Amino acid sequence: MMVGIHQPMYLPWLGYFDKIHRCDTFVILDDAAYSRNYFVNRNRIRTREGWMWLTVPVRSSGRFGQPINQVEVDQGRRWQARHWRSIGYSYGNAPFFGEYSAFFEEFYAGDHARLQAVLMDPLRFLLESLGIGTRILLSSELGVKGTKDERLLAICRELGADSYLSGPSGKDYLDPVPWEAEGIAVHFHDYRHPVYPQVQGGDFVPEMSVIDLLFNCGGDSLRVLTESQPDYGAKAAGGA
Repeated sequence: MMVGIHQPMYLPWLGYFDKIHRCDTFVILDDAAYSRNYFVNRNRIRTREGWMWLTVPVRSSGRFGQPINQVEVDQGRRWQARHWRSIGYSYGNAPFFGEYSAFFEEFYAGDHARLQAVLMDPLRFLLESLGIGTRILLSSELGVKGTKDERLLAICRELGADSYLSGPSGKDYLDPVPWEAEGIAVHFHDYRHPVYPQVQGGDFVPEMSVIDLLFNCGGDSLRVLTESQPDYGAKAAGGA
């Protein structure tokens, strides 16, 4: 069984979903420490002028090291209306915008006190829309302790993994010896970004939020997202 582990992200990019798709079980590190200026509460969309950030404002002053699942959204900033307006402006003419827009319109009309809901509600919708059936777990519900890569190994051990799909940065900090001792093969995700039509035209702009792909390619998105990627080994029999 292959396991992947990663912090939650706001409207993640294509590589995040490819990594989930390659795994039998994917653990969201929702109790990891929140980091500013990362992709936990922001991501990029393609616009007619190039690209722009969509950033969810959070209350982080004086709360250094708080877990992601405890981070509060700054509801006074009226970010929902700005994000929805920017998405509509950028993708309103995309071929499949109308097919998926109802969820986002309702989502941005709601009130979200915690960042956790802002991250997980769209993630579940996007996984379903893409047709990815990987089992998703939250690290906060597993009760596995440890620090950094020690905890990653402990989670994999708890889940009975025989393979772990690490992000590429894992090459810089993972010590292969304890993983080998546990009989867990470590693979490093190497995402090769596809090129697909973008409604704005011009030169292709990579590494946008996956909604860029979904609004432009619709039901063909999973094929586009996963084609020409490395083989990290077969999933377990019956895996998603």
